[in-house]
Amino acid sequence: MPYTTGDIRNIALLGHGSSGKTSLAESILFLTGGVDRLGKIADGNTAGDSDSEEIKRQISIYLGTMFADYGGGKINILDAPGYFDFAGECTEALRVADAGVIVCSAKDGISVGFEKAWASLEAGKLPRAVYISKLDEENGDFSAVYNELRDKYGTSICPLVVPITDAAGKVEGVVDIISRKAYAAEGGKSKEIPIPAGMEAALEDIYTAVNEAVAETDEELMDKYFSGEAFTPEEMIAGLKTGVKDRSLFPVFCGCALTGLGTAQLLDAVMSIFPSPADFGDHTADGAEIASNPDGNACAVVYKTLSDQYGKFSIFKVLSGKVAADMQLTNTRTGTTEKMGHIYKMQGKKSIEVSEIICGDIGAVSKLSDTKTGDTLCDAKQLITAREISFAPPCYSMAIAPKVKGQEEKISTGLGRLGEEDLTFTYVNNPETKQLVLSGAGDIQLDVLCAKLKDKFGVEVVLSPARVAYRERIRKKVDAHGRHKKQSGGHGQFADVKIWFEPGEEEELLFAEEVFGGSVPKNFFPAVEKGLRESISRGVLAGYPVVNLKATLYDGQYHPVDSSEMAFKTAAQLAYKEYIPQANPVILEPIGVLAVTIPDTYMGDIMSDLSKRRGSPLGMNMNAEGMQVVEAEVPMGEMSSYAIDLRSMTQGRGSFTLSFTRYEEAPAPVQAKIIEEAKALAEAE
Repeated sequence: MPYTTGDIRNIALLGHGSSGKTSLAESILFLTGGVDRLGKIADGNTAGDSDSEEIKRQISIYLGTMFADYGGGKINILDAPGYFDFAGECTEALRVADAGVIVCSAKDGISVGFEKAWASLEAGKLPRAVYISKLDEENGDFSAVYNELRDKYGTSICPLVVPITDAAGKVEGVVDIISRKAYAAEGGKSKEIPIPAGMEAALEDIYTAVNEAVAETDEELMDKYFSGEAFTPEEMIAGLKTGVKDRSLFPVFCGCALTGLGTAQLLDAVMSIFPSPADFGDHTADGAEIASNPDGNACAVVYKTLSDQYGKFSIFKVLSGKVAADMQLTNTRTGTTEKMGHIYKMQGKKSIEVSEIICGDIGAVSKLSDTKTGDTLCDAKQLITAREISFAPPCYSMAIAPKVKGQEEKISTGLGRLGEEDLTFTYVNNPETKQLVLSGAGDIQLDVLCAKLKDKFGVEVVLSPARVAYRERIRKKVDAHGRHKKQSGGHGQFADVKIWFEPGEEEELLFAEEVFGGSVPKNFFPAVEKGLRESISRGVLAGYPVVNLKATLYDGQYHPVDSSEMAFKTAAQLAYKEYIPQANPVILEPIGVLAVTIPDTYMGDIMSDLSKRRGSPLGMNMNAEGMQVVEAEVPMGEMSSYAIDLRSMTQGRGSFTLSFTRYEEAPAPVQAKIIEEAKALAEAE
C-alpha cells in the first residue's frame, strides 16, 4: 500500500547483548505477517540474524534492517548488535533512526549495554523508549526494573504498558495504559481480556502518573489537569507524542517476544506517539539543515553496505524527495554518477524489489560502482553532502598471517572485500615489523573476521600479538675504522674509511665529511653514505632501526684502480658493524599518550593497572557526562591487550584513546627482554 512520509517510523532496537532485541524484532514481523513463522535464535532461523557466524555464535553481529506494515503505516526496524565489539553497527543504526527502543530483560534490568545505548541516543538527541523483555523468565521482575529506571532517569520515565501477574507471580497478560484495556497472547497474536479486579488501585496510581506527565507537555493540558477534567484519548496521545519528540518523556513497555505478549501494544504506541521522518530534518556535513521534503530533489545517505558472492547492496535512507529505479544520482564524495538500477526494501537478508523509495523511508540498491557506507547520493541539480557516520577508532590490534605461506594476497583481498561492509576495522602492512596488522574493537570482532576469511575466501589465518616497532640509538662517540680489501684476479676491491659515530640531534642519519688532502675522493662520499643508510635499518642489539646517529667521514685511503663505489659502501658497513656495539647502544621504546574515560568508581583499579604497565599519570578531569578522564604516558609495548583488560576492569563502561608521542630509552630489564625475544624470533625464522 502507498505510504506518506508521515506514515513511516524508523526505530532502532538497542541494548545489551542477549537482552531480546532480535527476538522482539521477530515477534513484530510474525505479528504483522512479515514472516510466516516465528523464528528463534536457538534454531538459527530469525530474519534478523541470518549470517552464518550469527547463527553459529547465536549473537547479532551485523545491523539487521527489516520492516513491518502496521496500523496504516510502515515501521522500519533497525536491529543493532548488543556486543561492544560491534558498536559500529549501532552507530549506523543511529545515523538513520528517528527514535530508539532500548531493550532490557526483566531479570537483568539496567546493564552496561543499556547505559551505553541511552548515552548514544542522548548524544544524538534522539527520542527513546524502554522495552522490558522476557517477562516470563524465572526471576523476572518488571516492578524492580521500572523502579530502577525511575531512580536513575527520574520521573520522565513513563509506563504505558504494565504486566498482569497471578498470585504466584506468573505473567498472564498486559494492560495498555492509554487504551485502559488488558491483553493476553494467543498463538503469537494479541487478544483482549478483562482487567483483573485486584489491579484497579495500582492502575489508578499509574494513570495518575501518566496524566501528570502528559499535563507537563502543554499549558492547556496543564490547566485542564488542575481543573480536575479527564483527558480524552486524543489529548493523551497528543501529549505523549509531544513529550516523546522533545525527550521530556520516555515511555516504558513490556512483553514476551516468544509468546507475542505486549508486541501489539508496543506497535500501537510506535505508530501513535513516536515521531516520523516528517517531524525532523537532517543535516549536511557543515551543519546546514536538509528539509524532509517529499517533493524536493532526491537526496539519500548510505548507512550500511552488505557484500556477498552476488555483489554489493547499499542500504540507504531517503532524506529528501524520492529515489526511483533507474534514477541517476551523484555521489558527492567522488563526483561520479551512479545508476540506481534495481531498488529494494530489505527484510533481513531477503530483498524485495520495488519501484521507488519515498522520503523518510529505507531502501537498498545493488551494484553501485563507487559508493561506500556514509556516502551521500543526490540529484545533480542540488549537490549536498549529508553528515557522515563517525565510527570509533580501532583500539585492539593483532598480527594476521596465513597458515599456509603464499596466501598473503588472499588475506589482503578478503579483508578489502570485508572492509566494504565494515568500516570499523583497519589493516596495514607494517614495513618495520614485516607484519600485516589487523585492528578492530576487540577480540570477538577479529575472530569473526578470521572466520569470514576462511568461509568466504578460503584462507585460514592465525592471529598473534603485533610486534612493537622499537628503535636503537647510541649514547657515546666512537672512532670507527672500516677496511675492505679483496683480490680475486684482475681488478681487486679496496676501500678504507675512518668515521666518527656519535649521537645526533635529528632522528634521520646525519652524514657529514671532513676529509682533507683527498684521502677519500669526493665521488666516493655518496657510496659511504649509502652504505651507512642501509646499515642503520638494522641495529646491532635486536635488529631495530637506528635513529639519532651522526656519522662523520674524516679520513681513509683509496686505490686508483681497485677502489669503487661498492668497495667504499662495504667498508662503511664494516665500520658500522664493528664499532656501533662499542658506542653504548640502547633500545628505545615508543611512548603513547593514553586518555581513559571511566566512571569514578573504577579509578583505583585503573591507576593500579597503569602502574603495572609502567604508566606515568599526567592528570585527570571530569567530562560533560560526569565521567573521569585519566591521562597518562605509557609504553605502547605494554598496551596490546588493554582494550580487553579495560573492558574487564570496568564491565565495559570504560573507553580509551592511545596515540604515539615519542621514543624513550627502555629500562634495562625491558631491553634485555626485547633482545631475547628478537633472538628467539630470528632463530625461528
